[in-house]
Amino acid sequence: MSVDGWNTVLVLGGIRSGKSEFAESLVAEAPTVRYVATSAAGDPTDAEWAARLEAHRARRPGSWTTEETADDPRRLADVVASAGPNETLLVDDLGGWVTVLLDPAHQPADDTATIVELADAVRACPARLVLVSPEVGLSLVPTTPLGRAFVDALGAANRAVADACDAVVLVVAGQACWLKAPAAPGGGAGSVPAPQAAVPAAAAQGAADQAAAGGGHDDRAALPQVLTPTTAPEPAGAPWAAPTMALPVVATGLVIQPGMELPMPDEYTGPQAVERLATLDVPGAGLGVLERVVGFAAATQGTPTPKPWDSVRVLLLHGDHAGGAAAGAPPGGSARRAAQARAGQGVLARLAAENGASLQVVETPASEPIERLPALDHEQVEQALRYGWRLAEEAAEAGVRLLVLAACGAGTDAAAAAVLAATAGAEPPAVLGRVVTAGGEIDDAAWMRRCAAVRDALHRTRRSPRDAKDVLAELGGGDIAVATGVLLGATARRLPVLLDGPVGLAAGMVSRDLAGQARHWCLLADHGGHPAVRLAADVLGLDPLLDLRLDLGEGANALTALPLLRSVLSLAAALPARPDPDDAATMADEAAAAGTDGDGTDGDGAGGDGDGAGDAAADRDTDGDDGGAEFVEPEPAGPGPATTASTATTAPTGTTASTASAGAAEPAGPEPDPAGRRAD
Repeated sequence: MSVDGWNTVLVLGGIRSGKSEFAESLVAEAPTVRYVATSAAGDPTDAEWAARLEAHRARRPGSWTTEETADDPRRLADVVASAGPNETLLVDDLGGWVTVLLDPAHQPADDTATIVELADAVRACPARLVLVSPEVGLSLVPTTPLGRAFVDALGAANRAVADACDAVVLVVAGQACWLKAPAAPGGGAGSVPAPQAAVPAAAAQGAADQAAAGGGHDDRAALPQVLTPTTAPEPAGAPWAAPTMALPVVATGLVIQPGMELPMPDEYTGPQAVERLATLDVPGAGLGVLERVVGFAAATQGTPTPKPWDSVRVLLLHGDHAGGAAAGAPPGGSARRAAQARAGQGVLARLAAENGASLQVVETPASEPIERLPALDHEQVEQALRYGWRLAEEAAEAGVRLLVLAACGAGTDAAAAAVLAATAGAEPPAVLGRVVTAGGEIDDAAWMRRCAAVRDALHRTRRSPRDAKDVLAELGGGDIAVATGVLLGATARRLPVLLDGPVGLAAGMVSRDLAGQARHWCLLADHGGHPAVRLAADVLGLDPLLDLRLDLGEGANALTALPLLRSVLSLAAALPARPDPDDAATMADEAAAAGTDGDGTDGDGAGGDGDGAGDAAADRDTDGDDGGAEFVEPEPAGPGPATTASTATTAPTGTTASTASAGAAEPAGPEPDPAGRRAD
């Protein structure tokens, strides 16, 4: 049994439910994976089926190995049983396995006995094992004998394997529902507690649900709302209307071109909000540089009293760059990060959950090696720009109040450096960040290869135009193009964007030529110490609010700072104004007058402190005789207005200090002895 609560898991789901992607995310942390493919190759003339198989192959990282069992369905049980305790297996899927099992070419065959053999192998398997299987039992009963035989055999296989597995999860529309949740780490006798990061986020949610149902305790953070984009890139050759320069822009009439007239933030409310901060009742000098957050929020919300951003969406753009731009990047590393995010795992997903933000993973077009070829063709650039625009529109329609732009792709730093070199005249070595390996070491050789790739790309395009779309096509690539579309679409919908990292800043540089208003809707929380971000921010006039030098990944740095920015907005909206000094003095005098009842007492009805005993102890003669009271030298009363009632500072015990309604207080009792002697 693995230390994080499960060793074998069955992932069920309908067609296109996302079950395979979810299963892949469960083993994304494994250094190597044996992918066991069970389906037959199919009809070579069936292009759609071939495309499905190719999509599955394209998602597998280079470190995975593939093993085929379609020729002999009985071999699957042998593969599972022979796996070692240090191996990780992913079987996809049992539906294809049952199809081959019932194929007449493999008859006669005892499908019941073969299913039992597989279940026994799963139950005894020492390896980490994930099996994928379609759930078809919720549909209608097939009308053909072969269809009914398939449904019956698959149902029997699912039941047998589910009984043998530690955990079972049903994926519906990309959402995981744990039917048989794994045991919580550390809960069993002799089990070893696992680090929290080792538990898949979806499995953690299942364990949390189980703990809640059983009265247990689980202190894991809630998962973020992981969204599947409902907007898809358009097919090539889609018709578009004439250029649109006014808003609103409808989907069928969107043409993105230089000089677009998009809205600007409110030019009055921002300064008004900053001026209002100077009037707030705070003991110190105020919010310092974070006043800019209030001014930005006020201008983008159109009110001098902005509210904290209550609905935030993180757009994680995943797209790799081929060639030397990706030198030093681990194979399949970015795909693993994207799969982590889809499953609610990793740094970005955890920070999104803690901020209550939704997380949307967006696949962008892969880019060609820029040292030899254009990153994209011009049609791909147009599609990527429109795709990003519609992603921003989709967020605005969903009520999102702030977008956080994130990216995870191999070679993004080099692509951003190439864009900066083309648009701001930067030298590639000056804007290329250092390459850090997975072990935390600095890889200077990889950094030099990236520099060479950018240098060669700039030489190749030295005579090419430098307008926005040409820069994206030649150097920027898919992720920067989609990010540029997001900035433009967010500007059109008056939606502020929190930038973080080279991709977002490179998109900001490109967007200047398409709509100069876009940069005014962007906020940069922290430069992260990245040279490309520093330069682009300086060119765009985006002063970083903080200097934390975080390096948690593009998007995660911004989410780390987001609670502070929200707190500043909450404070600015809730604090009252500082009272006027003259009004404060008047209020103090009125409060002092309200503390007396007009006869010299303090309102307790007995000349005392309200204890109902008349302050008997204070009425006693303190020097032991039965004479008069002791007197203490009163402090002289300062001058004051005639209409203000003044009270005696110290009065003889047992006497009443009277106040005049229009003058100074009359002395009560004998004149006190200056030498401090008792008056007899």
